[in-house]
Formats: sequence, structure tokens, C-alpha cells
Amino acid sequence: MQAIDLHDTLIFKSSQKIEIETDLPIKKENNLVYKAIKALQNYTGIKKGVTVILKKEIPLGAGLGGGSSDAATTLKALNELWQLNLDIKTLHEIGASIGSDIPFFFYLPICIVEGRGDVVKPLKISKSYTLLLVKPDFSISTEWAYKTLDLKTELTTEYEKINNNIWQLYNHLCSGDVDNFYLWNDLEKSVLEKYPEIDKIKRKLIEAGAKSSLLSGSGSTVFGLFNNKTDAQKALKFFEGYWCRVVQTLVEPLK
Repeated sequence: MQAIDLHDTLIFKSSQKIEIETDLPIKKENNLVYKAIKALQNYTGIKKGVTVILKKEIPLGAGLGGGSSDAATTLKALNELWQLNLDIKTLHEIGASIGSDIPFFFYLPICIVEGRGDVVKPLKISKSYTLLLVKPDFSISTEWAYKTLDLKTELTTEYEKINNNIWQLYNHLCSGDVDNFYLWNDLEKSVLEKYPEIDKIKRKLIEAGAKSSLLSGSGSTVFGLFNNKTDAQKALKFFEGYWCRVVQTLVEPLK
């Protein structure tokens, strides 16, 4: 998993009760920020409240980890605000009890993530890459995407060993060898069958100059890898009417 320079904004204020100020069209109890607060209260026994002002930039149902990053940020912020002095391992465990992608956000910017998201191996990288994110006007249920996941690919064993290898990709990322990037997402097969527009976006990104394109997580966002920011910005004209952002991959966490 790789972090990018796209983020929501969260402001935390001491309060007597839990309040979340946001324009999200979901119930407070279903918000991962709220779940993170309650999980931290339950773990520590502390009944302090907090007001969280949540300004969303990352769309819901985009496959970009927006809700998970908000939850991790909440745990880290309240650890300081409430002076809990919990270590990262403990925050990791609390986060993992809420959502599978949350632990990653304690070890930014790039990690190999295994298991159900609870096994996280932080890596280092010095090169940043330019991506164009394109999201259609629909979201995809993560639960549905994983229920339909078919891990039987058409790759031969030999080809899979050589190319479908996370360490091979990491080596290319470190060297900047974008021409030999091998990108694969097992969730794509069922998603493309149900949502053909995703495939159209992938193809259009390549036509617009991307070196490669791939579904992000369970979608519905697709990213294209470009040589530079200028090329990515030029490609924006091909995606009028879509939610789009030109972003950079991070080589260190945002401060």
C-alpha cells in the first residue's frame, strides 16, 4: 500500500460528548471516526468527549482509504489530546478491531500489508510518482467486491513468480523503472464485469498517456501512472464530468 498527498482535514476540540461535524450523508454511528472514538474509550475506560470537524476531500466509496485514514488520524490525535501515551502497537491493535485498512496509516508512506490488514511491514522509498485519479459518479461496495473475489488467475506459475511479485514491484519503484511496473489487482475481474465503465476509464487513461492504469482497492477510483505532473494535467481534459485529482505518491508522511 502506498500513501499519496490527498487527504481529508480533521479538527479536534475538547468536549463533554462525542460530536462529529461533517456533511457526510451517513449516520454518526456508521462513521469510522465515531467508531475509532468509541473503540478508544472502550479500550482505556476513559469517557471524555470530543468534537471532530471533518472536512472531506477523499470521496466515499472510492477505494482510496479515506475513512480508514480518518479513523487512524482520530486515534493518533486523541492519544495526544487525552494524554493517553499509548504506543503505536496498541493504536494498531485498536485500529485493526475497527477496519482492515486502518493499521497501514500508522506506518506511512509505503508498506507491504498482509493478513486481513493487520500484518504491516513498513518500507522506505525515495522516489515519488505522479498519478491521475479518476472516479466515476458511483461507488462500489467493498463488502461486495471481496465476496466476489476470485483468486484463480490465468497467470502461469512461472510468470506469476517472476512478475506478480510484490518485491519485484518494490524494486522497480525504488529504481524508477516505470516501463517495467507490473500492476495487478485481483478485485478487478469481478468489478469490471459488473461495472464496464471502470474498464473504459482504464483504457482512456492509457490513451491519454498513462504508462499503466489500475483499479484502486475495491474501487471505484482508477489511477493512471504518468511520467510527470505536466502529462497528468494534460490528460485531465479526457475526463470532464468525473471527479479527478493529480497527486503524488509520498516518500515520507505528511506533516
